[in-house]
Amino acid sequence: MEIVPTAIPEVKILVPKRIGDHRGFFSETYSARALAAAGIHHVFVQDNHSMSVERGVLRGLHFQIAPHAQVKLVRVVRGAAFDVAVDIRRSSPTFGRHVHVILSAEEWNQVLIPHGFAHGYCTLEPNTELVYKVDDYYAPECERGILWNDPLLGIPWPVAAAEAILSEKDARGPRWDAVPDLFA
Repeated sequence: MEIVPTAIPEVKILVPKRIGDHRGFFSETYSARALAAAGIHHVFVQDNHSMSVERGVLRGLHFQIAPHAQVKLVRVVRGAAFDVAVDIRRSSPTFGRHVHVILSAEEWNQVLIPHGFAHGYCTLEPNTELVYKVDDYYAPECERGILWNDPLLGIPWPVAAAEAILSEKDARGPRWDAVPDLFA
């Protein structure tokens, strides 16, 4: 597995090998041993699968706070998505900065999003499916969000606000400057 750094060192792109022939391919998409060798030590306890029918479906920016903060290992198994991680750790030198990556079934890449980051994505193709592992269970009482298109974050989303297909919750998320210090 290839581990690729990003502009924010804690966020990493992982590219599993694919071994293929005329029948198709085989890929080891997750290996605790391979990640541990790269200094990444997380035990994932839940897999999530999301399917978005239309291009322009935008989900995020979401995160969970302690005691149920989550590390996510996100990949696209069909289609493509513009995936974003925003550093919300106030004491971090990259606080308020984001990293974005195009995840796609064709590229077969993944992104590791650590604790202290808000996560969101926008589908780039119809019928896009994301699968992601988390290291803690979903806890609605710990779920939080940030307004996806807050100008203070400067995220270059691939859709205009009028084109984004949003849930009501994501359309009215709190502004970036209203988010309290949740990650020391």
